[in-house]
Amino acid sequence: MRKIVLSILVDNTSGVLSRISGLFSRRGYNIDSLTVGVTADPRYSRITVVAQGDQTELEQIEKQLAKLEDVIDIKQLKEDNSVCRELIMVKVLANEKSRQAIISVADIFRAKIVDVQKDALIIELTGNQAKVEAFINLLEGYEILELARTGITGLSRGIADVKMFDEKGEVYSLVDKNSKE
Repeated sequence: MRKIVLSILVDNTSGVLSRISGLFSRRGYNIDSLTVGVTADPRYSRITVVAQGDQTELEQIEKQLAKLEDVIDIKQLKEDNSVCRELIMVKVLANEKSRQAIISVADIFRAKIVDVQKDALIIELTGNQAKVEAFINLLEGYEILELARTGITGLSRGIADVKMFDEKGEVYSLVDKNSKE
């Protein structure tokens, strides 16, 4: 089984997320992580999907996504040529005895304490999946009351595969535009 991270640029229209996730469910593919948000241009949204499967399944996922009307561009975010991050928030039981030790663990990971109560702390951490997993593993000695994860989101490095849109919605490559100037 391989893991794939896909960055999908789509029209920002109602129902597009349902159509994307529906494609996965209809074909029996599991989504490990899904994030979505509007881009700098409000006409478009970026969806980041993480899925696992064998080579054939993953190729099929990309091909089926490319057939959807709302999909403008699909990029595979490879580890060596992209930046991927995840945000987690963790609520940890913290009494007077354990509070400082938990804060020390958070400091090591450059996490932020975003809420302090008499009996609990909420910690926010952003990082790659390995950092997030290591942080969670170090908190196992404490009682994690709640955990929320955003899922992976990411962008490819550089400008080589950036797609831009003019006022009419026509797609152009930033590299091509810069080479003509």
